[in-house]
Amino acid sequence: MANSSTHDRSGKPPTPFSRAVGQSRFIVLLAVIAVMLVAVSLFLLGTVQAAYSVWSAWSEVVGGKLNSTDLTVEFLEIVSVMLKAVVFYIIGVGLYSLFIAPLNLTVSLGVETLNDLESKVVSVVIVIMSITFLEHFIRWTEPIETLQFGVAFAVVVAALVFFQRYSHRAKEDQQAHHPDVQERAKKELFQEDHEEHMIRPEDIEGRGPSVQHDEER
Repeated sequence: MANSSTHDRSGKPPTPFSRAVGQSRFIVLLAVIAVMLVAVSLFLLGTVQAAYSVWSAWSEVVGGKLNSTDLTVEFLEIVSVMLKAVVFYIIGVGLYSLFIAPLNLTVSLGVETLNDLESKVVSVVIVIMSITFLEHFIRWTEPIETLQFGVAFAVVVAALVFFQRYSHRAKEDQQAHHPDVQERAKKELFQEDHEEHMIRPEDIEGRGPSVQHDEER
């Protein structure tokens, strides 16, 4: 019996070029390492900044010079830094899980496809933008510019939400038409070390129960 790691379902061995292209996915490790280093750096920077801000705040309290507005804005900036670190972290573990080996961590986070990764990143970006607007609103030093920033913020958020809904709908359509193709390809790639994807007759003719129902109608 032929080994599944070197032969496809029909017994035909994968071509050297196919194996080379499939193995090229490990180059993503460079991006994963770089992004994770950025995430760790931001987490450390946020931690140091938080410690310094808390120390400064209590020093001002003791000295009777506490300014609640400035303190709130400073703490919000720390939250923004941490969320930026989370963005890079999600991208790092997401890329690793998508290209190198699936992780339970990404599954628990709901990141199983590239669309899921994009959706999670967009969600955190919206939160970061909200915190940035909140900082401007708390300061309230230039109302006109704050209003303009709020309008621009609303337009960008609306575009990002529309993108999220479109991606979610596209994912649902893909799962409805080809419910098992993606999972089968992931199993063959990561568990069986098989790079070439074999197109089965049911992938073309059946294309899932929903498509069969539409064609019968």
